[in-house]
Amino acid sequence: MSEPINFNKFRKAKAKAEKEQKAKENRAKFGRTKVEKQLDRARADKLANLTEGHRLKNKAEDDPGTET
Repeated sequence: MSEPINFNKFRKAKAKAEKEQKAKENRAKFGRTKVEKQLDRARADKLANLTEGHRLKNKAEDDPGTET
């Protein structure tokens, strides 16, 4: 015959494992240094400026005297 299972211990162990998994995900998501965040922000700004510089102007925006 097999050992009896204590469902209370099983439930608590499962909850603890889920909590540890969530903590691991949060460490990966939010556990960055200030320098890493600034670097990501600078890269995003550089990319935005680069794409904005290559944007084509609309004819209506170039000639304010004409209406569309």
